[in-house]
Amino acid sequence: MRTILAAALLLASWFCLAGAAFADSQNFDRIERGRYLAVLADCGACHTKPGGQPFAGGLALQTPFGTLVAPNITPDPETGIGTMTDAEFLASLHDGRGRNGRRLYPAMPYPAYTKMSDDDVLAIRAYLATVAAVDNPVMSNQLPFPLNIRLAMVFWNALNFAPGRYQPNPRKSAEWNRGAYVVEGAAHCGTCHTPKTWLGGDKNAQALEGATLQGWFAPDITNDSRKGIGAWSKDDLVQYLKTGANNLTLASGPMAEAVTHSTSAMTEQDIAAIATYLKDGDAGGSVRPAPVAAGDNAMRAGQAIYKDNCAACHRDDGSGEAHLFPRLAGSAQVQSDDPTTLMRVVLQGTRAVSTPSRPTAPAMPAFDWRLNDAEVAAVLTYIRNSWGNAAAPVLSGAVASARTSLARAP
Repeated sequence: MRTILAAALLLASWFCLAGAAFADSQNFDRIERGRYLAVLADCGACHTKPGGQPFAGGLALQTPFGTLVAPNITPDPETGIGTMTDAEFLASLHDGRGRNGRRLYPAMPYPAYTKMSDDDVLAIRAYLATVAAVDNPVMSNQLPFPLNIRLAMVFWNALNFAPGRYQPNPRKSAEWNRGAYVVEGAAHCGTCHTPKTWLGGDKNAQALEGATLQGWFAPDITNDSRKGIGAWSKDDLVQYLKTGANNLTLASGPMAEAVTHSTSAMTEQDIAAIATYLKDGDAGGSVRPAPVAAGDNAMRAGQAIYKDNCAACHRDDGSGEAHLFPRLAGSAQVQSDDPTTLMRVVLQGTRAVSTPSRPTAPAMPAFDWRLNDAEVAAVLTYIRNSWGNAAAPVLSGAVASARTSLARAP
């Protein structure tokens, strides 16, 4: 009898240990999935300030309406989200309602995150519960009166927000639907790349056609052949998202951050799914404007300035050098309606992203000390209307405004 009892106890202990091991494995898998989803959603980009602790907040986000500061989302119970319930976390990402129902501003991209499944959102929550808790109080809302009154978001949401989970398109492949889920939901690409109304809502009829934010122009990523990625192959897009570079261009500015913290760390399957989804979009129908005449004064001046300052890297024919100096001939960014990024790069310079497979991170020097407003306008007008390019001329007044704005930027 004692032998039978001992065997039963041993068997029960084994089942308990096996059950605990299975539970630990399930819990680890969920946390790891949440970590990856946090990468997919690029949570660290906004919630980790340069030199700060991961997810401890404090990064100032400059919006057209004023400054918002990303909150602390570590599990600290006083200054983070340690005491936030799962229901509150779901409401934050799905409905724009934070702790105690407080309304959030759409700098937190809940209009996109609302498409994420409950399980994915709670997996992120499970992961964030494991990061180091940091005591870092943050005053998120620094908007001027009356924009700092959160009740106004009731009206904003009524006009601009459609809550609801992503619904797969049965006529498309599983890969396409995964790409749509990532682009429209977790990766919230439209938050930067979709034009905004004067209230800051998405112009959904122009989804992903490019938008200006924080002194940069996030380019058109539709299949428009002139201003978008229509001339890119699927492999071009995959290379760009994985490495930050392809034969046509290099990622810099905010996109460099997105590549560093998010796209370069995505699985090959997810990157391929994003490319499949984006390349399946409408080709667009932007009308090619008549190029500025070669005999125009700005074009003649711009050609001379280009020869002296730009041709050594970008070549006389604008072909550039693959993976080092972007191609200007046929460039969608060069031909964008909005030259904000072009003016910024010429005035202030930039550095391309560095990734494990493309570590060089070539830099573009600043020319604000060397070229005056009229000269910057002339060289950009020349670049935008040479080698088959066609775009509106850049005016010296626009360059002057850009120079002033950059000088004032924190």
